[in-house]
Amino acid sequence: MDKTAPQQCLVTFLPSGRSIPLAVGETLLKAAQQVGLHINASCGGSGFCGKCRVIIRAGAVEGGGNEKLSAADQSAGWRHACTAVVKGEVTVEIPASSGQLSGGLSTGVPERHRTQLRRYDLEELRRAGLLQPPVEKLFLELPRPSPLDNMADAKRVIQGLHNQYEERAMVVSLSVLRKLRRVLREDDFRVTVTLARPVHPHRGKNFLVNIQAGNWTRRSFGLVFDIGTTTIYGQLIDLNSGAIMGGEGDYNAQISYGEDVINRIIHAETPAGLETMRELTATTINQLIARLLAGTGTEADEITSITIAGNTTMTHLFLGLEPHAIRRAPYVPVSTFFPPMRASDLGLALPSHCVALVFPAISSYVGGDIVAGVMGSGIYRSPALTLYIDIGTNAEIVIGNREWLACAACSAGPAFEGGGITDGMRAADGAIKDFSLDPATLEPMNITIGNRPPLGICGSGLLIIVATLLTHGVIDRRGKFKRQPESPRLREGRSGWEFVLVWQAEGGSDHDLVINEVDIDNLIRAKAAIYAGIKTLVEEVGLAMADLEQIILAGAFGSFIDLDAAMAIGLLPEVPPGKVTYVGNGALMGGRLSELSNHIRRDVVEVVNRMTSFELSEVANFKEQYVASLFLPHTDLELFPETAKRLGISNGRDETIRPPNLL
Repeated sequence: MDKTAPQQCLVTFLPSGRSIPLAVGETLLKAAQQVGLHINASCGGSGFCGKCRVIIRAGAVEGGGNEKLSAADQSAGWRHACTAVVKGEVTVEIPASSGQLSGGLSTGVPERHRTQLRRYDLEELRRAGLLQPPVEKLFLELPRPSPLDNMADAKRVIQGLHNQYEERAMVVSLSVLRKLRRVLREDDFRVTVTLARPVHPHRGKNFLVNIQAGNWTRRSFGLVFDIGTTTIYGQLIDLNSGAIMGGEGDYNAQISYGEDVINRIIHAETPAGLETMRELTATTINQLIARLLAGTGTEADEITSITIAGNTTMTHLFLGLEPHAIRRAPYVPVSTFFPPMRASDLGLALPSHCVALVFPAISSYVGGDIVAGVMGSGIYRSPALTLYIDIGTNAEIVIGNREWLACAACSAGPAFEGGGITDGMRAADGAIKDFSLDPATLEPMNITIGNRPPLGICGSGLLIIVATLLTHGVIDRRGKFKRQPESPRLREGRSGWEFVLVWQAEGGSDHDLVINEVDIDNLIRAKAAIYAGIKTLVEEVGLAMADLEQIILAGAFGSFIDLDAAMAIGLLPEVPPGKVTYVGNGALMGGRLSELSNHIRRDVVEVVNRMTSFELSEVANFKEQYVASLFLPHTDLELFPETAKRLGISNGRDETIRPPNLL
């Protein structure tokens, strides 16, 4: 038993009878959210609005009372669900004033499903004998020179590597030669050498890049970086154990020149602009490296390698490669493969012996971050037919298994990161991340990140809000608000009809937080691009959605996605939720594997060479698929039978919906 795991207890809700095990210290509102019950809490769970009143019928909770509850109410067991903390087994009644008469969501709404995290198995690599880092420290005890043994120092080291580790074909760098005599004699010919191995051991040479007096093999670390358009993330890895020592992230400093890759490319089309983009990336990475080293007590000289993954544009800008042709047909990058190089030559504050390994790309819009995700998720060696999706401003899609792989990319826009939405925001404290609705009164339950007063809507919250409005009949399949039932929350605003999620007095903003038809239309366009990309790619390889055996989601957005909501609006194919997992940051996961296994690096080359790339703008069927996806969830409800049932369309066809004429 894991003694560090939080103690759990059973929380039962009346009158529905639903129950759920919950960690001690969590709130009743979170329990209701997880079990799919609605409690009026429009203030985001911050304890301000006072609408989430519940009655404790058995057991005990801590907190949950404030000036909005009288002493008599508290004595009678009344508490606020958003601030009442579970201390043991408890039975709670949700009265009609706080939720529905039934104490739960309408019968047409299923239990919420979240994706499950899929972790890479370090032990599996160990058992397979694949844990040999591409850059490794090796300890040597060498014989001293004598009148009968006066071979050169460099040859003595090379001979020792061959005798003790069977290493062959060695090249000694000039920097090592310059200090070799001194270092060998500092500890009586006991030294640690740093060896950089070729991708293919029989088709290249080992490079001896550093030498230290004594045994320093226990202090060998690597760095992994994901250079995203918006954010750069880094991790420090212990190359002996594979453990993640620390992680840091920050906004990509290039963002001041535009939030999308096209604006960055335009700025980089002059030599000065390209150098600015390169320096900004290096500066951000150096700041993160400094924080990682300080936070773990590691010296920069102990870093032997750094693995970098990014989309094709970010990789070009970081390496100082002219990106001009990436945004113009026929969309040609300078290169998709990049040789090992010294990290210091890239402007990184790392020692000269530190080797930089950059993930290769597939095409102009399917980059090294996706290749790293394919490696980290293991789909390239799995027999299961897998769909891998990384959703962000751009969505990259890979389909295949160990036999074959195909990929494509499409532009989804910023909606999933809160951009282009009236009250949208990135996932931060105060962002609405979850939502439910009382269909009789249209009173919402808003759950925010950090249980703070609502400030806006993040991408995962937007998904759930639109799906909930659809399944409760507040909007139609075109994303337009219906006029019934009447509610003060449904009104005509500056951008057309809108729904008030949070009144100003209940939130943390200086205005009512709303979602309007323009916001919903932006979301529909974003999800349509992604679904059309998925369906087009699946059909281009001669398959159907029903053939998919598993779906893997990558990226920060994928880790918070509500599967029912994603399928209800037509973002993802409708499949059993058990088929869907997420890998978190796929680029970092693949980068870690490459830092630990030279065999994985060899696999990377093979995967890139056999990946077929489709340019969706050149595929005639993509436009037709996109237009057909501009409805909730889709024009063809036979693709979404469960959603059709919830919408009361029993035959799978809604005759009121017609796709617009493509001409």
